Amino acid sequence: MRSTLFILTIIAIAFSACKDDEILTSPSVQLKFSTDTIMFDTVFTGIGSATKRFKVYNTYDQAVKISSIQMGKGNTSKYHMNVDGYASNLVTNLEIASKDSIFVFVEVNIDPSEDDLIEEDSIVFQTNGNIQDIKMLAFGQNINLLKDSVLSTSTWGPGKPYLIYSSILVDSLETLNILPGTKVYFHEGASLFVRGSLKALGNISNIITFQGDRLETFYEDKPGQWGAYTYLENGATYVFGGIHFLPGSFENEINYAIIKNANKGIQLDSAVGTQPTLKISNTIISNMNLAGIYAQTSRVNGFNLVINNCASHAIALTLGGDYNFNQITIANYTPYAIRNTASVALNNYFTYNNAAYVYDLTNVTFTNSIIYGDGGDMGNEIVIDYAGEGIFNYLFDHCLVKLNEDFDATNEDHFKNLIISPQEGPRFVNRENYIFELDTLSPAINAGKPEYGIINPIDLNGKSRTVDQSPDMGAYERNQ
Repeated sequence: MRSTLFILTIIAIAFSACKDDEILTSPSVQLKFSTDTIMFDTVFTGIGSATKRFKVYNTYDQAVKISSIQMGKGNTSKYHMNVDGYASNLVTNLEIASKDSIFVFVEVNIDPSEDDLIEEDSIVFQTNGNIQDIKMLAFGQNINLLKDSVLSTSTWGPGKPYLIYSSILVDSLETLNILPGTKVYFHEGASLFVRGSLKALGNISNIITFQGDRLETFYEDKPGQWGAYTYLENGATYVFGGIHFLPGSFENEINYAIIKNANKGIQLDSAVGTQPTLKISNTIISNMNLAGIYAQTSRVNGFNLVINNCASHAIALTLGGDYNFNQITIANYTPYAIRNTASVALNNYFTYNNAAYVYDLTNVTFTNSIIYGDGGDMGNEIVIDYAGEGIFNYLFDHCLVKLNEDFDATNEDHFKNLIISPQEGPRFVNRENYIFELDTLSPAINAGKPEYGIINPIDLNGKSRTVDQSPDMGAYERNQ
């Protein structure tokens, strides 16, 4: 009896296996797909898109053979596909086992010489004479492409955007002028290096944009998409600024710009003379893997700045220098990283082979400003790293700051009229959506010093700071 049951079991298993191996031949067979349309929002002409993918499912209890998978436009298609490891625009006789699936990967490259920048096609599946397809749609955009270029004096305008595909350099004594409304995109690993001067002068109606070249919605606020880097002999990685002012660069200006989603926003190395290395105003620096502004022995004047979501420091002022920041908002909440560094760092030395090299920090002022976030060194959003020698002058006056009780802010040579760690915080309108204007109950409203408000009487949104009793702290005026 047992042997009979055993034999019957073996037969049943074999029958089942044979059934699974059988291929369905019915013309009613329908494949299932994870999507019905593949859309590429913005593809830079001549560069090629990111890769998108979808899945094809066999929901039946038996195998299915797909007679052909092909591009609707055949060999003339601007799209390229890879089907289950086969890189071809025509794949034939592909089997999918029962209850199994395959991946299809798709890219597109739009020809810059063609007038039609909307590219449509489809991937056609033929199974037992049954035709199904996946629609594809891509929107191309013509660009000015730059690779490994050394620039002499030139002007960029708001027509076609500029794509820096690999790093470029503004040469010594040359100036790059960027006009209002210009868009500058960077490929992964690319930076704009400046040995001469940069004049990126937007206006309130026509902002200049510096960002990565991934324009899909998913990448809208993701840090680390661009910025050059190199590997050192000790195995460490050195990251350059997305916009990097080299020693000798001078008279740089950035006004009404957005700089976002880089490894490091702006880096400045060594000032020349007594003039500021950089004047930066009415600018948003957002979503950095490291620092928003990283300065070494430099001179910077900044006002009406919003610096948010930097996984290291929002502003790091190192190896001395001279810096003035008025009416700025630091909102360092870093949703994509755990941060244990202060938003603002001051330093006047470095050590090498157990020796300290000291630089004078002749001046740092933060006035009518907000310095806040959810990380920081032991909950402090300011860190003072003094060598114990050399000039080290700094002042935080009329600022709302996040500090722990153990931070000594009693010395009025350095700290005046602070609002320290209010229980309700700065009360931004909506920090999750990067709206860092003040709500009606913010403790920063009317808490600024009028003399500082008069220095920069118009806020980042074009509102006056002088129409009510006192200016608000930060880059935005509430105008109650």
